[in-house]
Amino acid sequence: MQERRRSLERRAVATTFLVVLQSVAAIFFIADVAGDIAADGWNMHLLVETGATVALLAGVGFGALQLRLLILRARLDETAVAAARGAMSDLVRQRFLDWQLTAAEADVALFALKGFDAAEIAHLRGAAAGTIRAQLARIYAKAGVHSQVGLIALMVEDLVDGDAIKPAEAKPQGNNG
Repeated sequence: MQERRRSLERRAVATTFLVVLQSVAAIFFIADVAGDIAADGWNMHLLVETGATVALLAGVGFGALQLRLLILRARLDETAVAAARGAMSDLVRQRFLDWQLTAAEADVALFALKGFDAAEIAHLRGAAAGTIRAQLARIYAKAGVHSQVGLIALMVEDLVDGDAIKPAEAKPQGNNG
């Protein structure tokens, strides 16, 4: 998600720079066209230059609109991530209560959900690897799963709307015609 955010920020900065550059050019061309009309009146050259100036102004407007959409998209993404993070946090807390995990088991389970293996968790907690493996076994038993992957899948399954994903209906084999 951070990479997506950085990408949106880079695009916003590039678009801002382009809009500012186009605005400066548009101001120059508007002043030039106005000065030429005042000095010489209308001619074919000024008609083409006016068309180019109008096109440049349209580009400035389009660029500004794109910049606004990029900023809105970034804000929506941040809001969605914050909501999902809150929902996941609430779910994890509730499951840990449901499973009646001890504080130590909850800590170990949280590391497991984040993808750390037993050796990494032992190092992070300053505990023996055997202790962590024993705690993981108790956590898996309380959660009704057999592995770290099962624990993670159980959490993800709780987040996914069961009605949104349905198994494909079996289709009869053979010739229907």
